[in-house]
Amino acid sequence: MALPEATERLSHGAPTWFIAGKKTFVTFHNDHHGDGILGFWCAAPAGAQAELVGEEPDRFYVPAYVGHRGWLGVRLERSPDWTEVAEIIEDAYRTVAGPKHLKLLDAK
Repeated sequence: MALPEATERLSHGAPTWFIAGKKTFVTFHNDHHGDGILGFWCAAPAGAQAELVGEEPDRFYVPAYVGHRGWLGVRLERSPDWTEVAEIIEDAYRTVAGPKHLKLLDAK
């Protein structure tokens, strides 16, 4: 919520964060359709999904429904590095933000 014009509401039954109430950048899931994962799905820069899932498949995964668009699944049940989580979320924001919101973010 510290990111410029970030809002949160339920989307498809899951807590989801948007930029200015419009563009989704993160969705939280707990055992989505019985997958046993506590984590979130987020927009990711081009190539990041393949790189992270390939390097650390125990921490990162290709999420259902949005994985084909390059989104990244991040597991939270495995002692996450919260600084890294914050960086991943900021990268997700930057991936979908327009110029106005990027300028606001960079001015912080």
